[in-house]
Amino acid sequence: MSDHDEEGYTGPATLLVQDRELAVEVELRGYFQPIDGYYRWYGRIKANTELSALAGGKKTAVKVRTPQGEAAAELSDPDPWNRYRIMGTSRPPFTTELTSALTAPE
Repeated sequence: MSDHDEEGYTGPATLLVQDRELAVEVELRGYFQPIDGYYRWYGRIKANTELSALAGGKKTAVKVRTPQGEAAAELSDPDPWNRYRIMGTSRPPFTTELTSALTAPE
Protein backbone atom coordinates (compact mmCIF):
# COMPACT_ATOMS: atom_id res chain seq x y z
CA MET A 1 0.00 0.00 0.00
CA SER A 2 1.37 3.45 -0.89
CA ASP A 3 1.28 6.42 1.48
CA HIS A 4 -1.85 7.80 -0.19
CA ASP A 5 -3.97 4.67 -0.63
CA GLU A 6 -7.24 5.03 1.22
CA GLU A 7 -8.83 2.55 3.58
CA GLY A 8 -12.35 2.75 4.89
CA TYR A 9 -15.68 1.52 6.16
CA THR A 10 -19.22 1.75 4.80
CA GLY A 11 -22.22 0.69 6.85
CA PRO A 12 -24.10 1.15 10.12
CA ALA A 13 -22.66 3.24 12.93
CA THR A 14 -23.68 4.85 16.20
CA LEU A 15 -23.14 8.56 16.57
CA LEU A 16 -22.89 10.05 20.06
CA VAL A 17 -24.11 13.65 19.87
CA GLN A 18 -24.89 15.77 22.94
CA ASP A 19 -25.36 12.70 25.16
CA ARG A 20 -27.66 11.07 22.58
CA GLU A 21 -26.96 7.92 20.58
CA LEU A 22 -28.16 7.91 16.99
CA ALA A 23 -28.16 4.99 14.59
CA VAL A 24 -26.73 6.27 11.28
CA GLU A 25 -25.24 5.03 8.02
CA VAL A 26 -21.73 6.20 7.20
CA GLU A 27 -19.17 6.07 4.43
CA LEU A 28 -15.68 6.65 5.83
CA ARG A 29 -12.23 6.77 4.23
CA GLY A 30 -8.78 7.55 5.55
CA TYR A 31 -5.05 7.58 4.95
CA PHE A 32 -1.80 8.00 6.83
CA GLN A 33 -0.20 11.43 6.27
CA PRO A 34 3.57 10.84 6.44
CA ILE A 35 4.46 14.55 6.60
CA ASP A 36 2.87 15.12 10.01
CA GLY A 37 2.61 11.49 11.14
CA TYR A 38 -1.18 11.46 11.62
CA TYR A 39 -3.86 9.18 10.25
CA ARG A 40 -6.62 11.37 8.81
CA TRP A 41 -10.08 10.01 8.18
CA TYR A 42 -13.28 11.57 6.87
CA GLY A 43 -16.60 10.75 5.26
CA ARG A 44 -20.31 11.42 5.04
CA ILE A 45 -23.27 10.48 7.17
CA LYS A 46 -26.45 9.57 5.31
CA ALA A 47 -29.21 12.20 5.80
CA ASN A 48 -30.81 11.81 9.23
CA THR A 49 -33.51 14.16 10.52
CA GLU A 50 -32.68 13.60 14.19
CA LEU A 51 -29.01 14.41 13.55
CA SER A 52 -30.02 17.55 11.66
CA ALA A 53 -32.13 18.69 14.62
CA LEU A 54 -29.28 18.07 17.11
CA ALA A 55 -26.43 19.54 15.06
CA GLY A 56 -28.45 22.41 13.61
CA GLY A 57 -26.19 22.76 10.56
CA LYS A 58 -23.17 23.70 12.71
CA LYS A 59 -19.79 22.17 13.50
CA THR A 60 -20.33 19.69 16.29
CA ALA A 61 -18.00 17.46 18.31
CA VAL A 62 -19.16 13.81 18.27
CA LYS A 63 -18.01 10.25 18.76
CA VAL A 64 -18.62 7.66 16.09
CA ARG A 65 -18.78 3.94 16.80
CA THR A 66 -18.72 1.18 14.20
CA PRO A 67 -18.49 -2.59 14.72
CA GLN A 68 -14.72 -2.10 14.25
CA GLY A 69 -14.02 0.71 16.75
CA GLU A 70 -14.83 4.14 18.19
CA ALA A 71 -13.26 7.57 17.66
CA ALA A 72 -13.75 11.24 18.43
CA ALA A 73 -14.71 13.32 15.41
CA GLU A 74 -16.15 16.60 14.23
CA LEU A 75 -19.20 17.16 12.06
CA SER A 76 -19.12 20.06 9.66
CA ASP A 77 -21.86 21.78 7.66
CA PRO A 78 -24.27 19.49 5.80
CA ASP A 79 -24.22 19.33 2.02
CA PRO A 80 -27.31 20.20 -0.11
CA TRP A 81 -28.63 16.64 0.43
CA ASN A 82 -28.42 17.07 4.24
CA ARG A 83 -25.48 14.65 4.59
CA TYR A 84 -23.07 15.80 7.28
CA ARG A 85 -19.35 15.55 6.66
CA ILE A 86 -17.43 13.87 9.48
CA MET A 87 -13.69 13.99 10.04
CA GLY A 88 -11.13 12.90 12.57
CA THR A 89 -7.42 12.55 13.22
CA SER A 90 -5.53 9.58 14.63
CA ARG A 91 -7.00 6.11 15.20
CA PRO A 92 -10.17 5.81 13.08
CA PRO A 93 -13.38 3.96 13.98
CA PHE A 94 -12.59 1.28 11.41
CA THR A 95 -9.85 -1.29 10.92
CA THR A 96 -6.86 -0.26 8.82
CA GLU A 97 -3.68 -1.98 7.78
CA LEU A 98 -1.84 0.07 10.43
CA THR A 99 -4.27 -0.66 13.30
CA SER A 100 -4.35 -4.35 12.35
CA ALA A 101 -0.56 -4.47 12.65
CA LEU A 102 -0.73 -2.80 16.08
CA THR A 103 -3.17 -5.37 17.47
CA ALA A 104 -1.85 -8.51 15.72
CA PRO A 105 -0.49 -11.20 18.04
CA GLU A 106 3.23 -11.79 17.75
